[in-house]
Amino acid sequence: MKVLHIDSSILGAASVSRQLSHALVEQLKVKHAAIEVEYLDLNETNIPHLTGAILMGQNAEQTALGEQLISQYLAADIVVIGASMYNFGLSSNLKAWIDRISVAGRTFKYTENGPVGLAGNKTAYILSSRGGVYGDNSPMDFQEGLLKAVFNFTGVSDVTVIRAEGVNMGDDVKTQAINVALAKIAQI
Repeated sequence: MKVLHIDSSILGAASVSRQLSHALVEQLKVKHAAIEVEYLDLNETNIPHLTGAILMGQNAEQTALGEQLISQYLAADIVVIGASMYNFGLSSNLKAWIDRISVAGRTFKYTENGPVGLAGNKTAYILSSRGGVYGDNSPMDFQEGLLKAVFNFTGVSDVTVIRAEGVNMGDDVKTQAINVALAKIAQI
């Protein structure tokens, strides 16, 4: 079983989403004896933002990087993403990753009936952290909703979100939010 573990927080060791994503990967290791984890730290790996030249395949180095990222995504049985909310959305480095793996003919295709995902038969976990409290389906959430949409668009329908909210609303709220999320992780 292959796990693609992605962290995107810019806060390093102080990141709640990183703490949660690492806890989930450790839980997966306990549950599955034969597990291979490939780790991608988007704060350390430079994925330039999409440009016309990159999109059109006019930069060989970036084409190779895009192919590497797509191959990692397609090879994974489980994708674990640590995603912090920044200004109601994703970190720009996570958006850059999404732009590189969302490629027609590789992770989805267009048909006369609309788009069809090609990356299915995998499970995705979104380990979300938010400074405030937004709940489910907030009109101010362009973080979890976008990630779920990308997974679904590429054919991955088994998506679980585990979140810690209010992590910037005081130590007690932060501790409680992390503990609730860790308890959900322990049930996987």
